[in-house]
Amino acid sequence: MAAELTLDSQAMFEATAGLPEQVALAAEAARGIDNLPDRSSIEHVVVLGMGGSGVAGDILAATAATFMAVPVTVVKSYELPHFVGEGSLVFAMSCSGDTEETIETASEAAVQGAHVIAVCGGGELARLAKGWGSAVIPVPDTIPQPRAALGAMSIPPLVVLEEIGLFTGATQWIDLAIGQLQRRRDRLVRDNNDAQAIARRIGRTIPLIHGGGLLGSAAAMRWKTQVNENAKSPAFWAAQPELCHNEIVGWGQHGDATRQLITAVMLRHDHEHPQVSRRFDIVAEIMSEVVASIEQVHAEGEGELAQLLDLILVGDFVSLYLADQEGLDPGPVPLLGEIKDKLAAG
Repeated sequence: MAAELTLDSQAMFEATAGLPEQVALAAEAARGIDNLPDRSSIEHVVVLGMGGSGVAGDILAATAATFMAVPVTVVKSYELPHFVGEGSLVFAMSCSGDTEETIETASEAAVQGAHVIAVCGGGELARLAKGWGSAVIPVPDTIPQPRAALGAMSIPPLVVLEEIGLFTGATQWIDLAIGQLQRRRDRLVRDNNDAQAIARRIGRTIPLIHGGGLLGSAAAMRWKTQVNENAKSPAFWAAQPELCHNEIVGWGQHGDATRQLITAVMLRHDHEHPQVSRRFDIVAEIMSEVVASIEQVHAEGEGELAQLLDLILVGDFVSLYLADQEGLDPGPVPLLGEIKDKLAAG
C-alpha cells in the first residue's frame, strides 16, 4: 500500500519521490553546453547559491572536489572571494533565478572576468547571464520549491565538469546514483516504511543530526534544513570529527532536559575514515543516556554520489512524514517570503 500525506498543497511528496527521474533529466539537460572553457584555463571552481539551490555546492564539494586537480569553493553569502577572476569557473545556482545573494556575487564574478554558468529557472539571473554571454542550464518550472529541485540543481555542474575534463567518470557515478535512488524511493513510498518509523520515533523531539566527513556533513546539513522547511521544526547538525573537539563536552550537563528534547540521528556511510567510524561509536555511547534516542541511518549504493543522495532522500522523506504527523503542509514557507519583502522594502 502506498504512503501519502494528509495535507500537501504543493505536491512535495510527488516531487520528492521523483528525484531519480529528476537526476536523469538534469544530466541530459547539462550535456553539450556550448562555449565551455578549456581545462587548462581553469584555476579554481566556485559555486554560488543559497538554501535549496546552494546545497548543489555542498554535493559537488563532497563528491567531486576530492578527485579534482583544482580547488572548489562554495559561497553562500553576498561576498565573493577576491581570488575570483579570469581563471575561475563559477556556477551560479538559483532555482528561482531571483536569489539576491547569488545575483550579486554572480554579477561581481562576471565583472571580474570569470567564466559563469547559470543553473536557474529563469528570472533576473537568466537575463543577466545571457547578457554576459554565459550558458544557462534551465531548471524545470514544474518543481514546487527550490528544496525539491535537488537533482535539477546539483547534477548539471558535475556533468559540465566531466565535459571539461575536471571530473572524469561523472556519468558513471550519476547512473549508479539513479539506480540507488530508484531502489530507495520504491521502499520509502510504501506504507510502514523506514522513514515513517524514524519520524515516529523522533516525534516532537528536536533532531540533532551528525554526519561524518564531507559526505556525511552535506547529508546532515540537508536533513537539518529539510526538517526546518518541511516540518517547520527546529533541527541542528554537526560534523565528525569536529564535534568530538567541542560539542561532545556539552553533553555533560542538562541530561534531564535533553532526554526530553533531543533525538540524535547519526548518518553513516561506507566512505568514513576509520577513526570517524570509531568516533561515532564512542559518541553514541556517551550520548545514549542524555538524549531521547539515537537513530542510525546507513547509506546504500555504490560510490560517494549514490550514498550521499541516498542519505538525503531518506532525510527528505523523514521530514515530510514529520510534517504529516503534525498535520502540517510541507510545501509553503510564507515566512521566507515575508523576510524577502521586508528586505526589499528597506
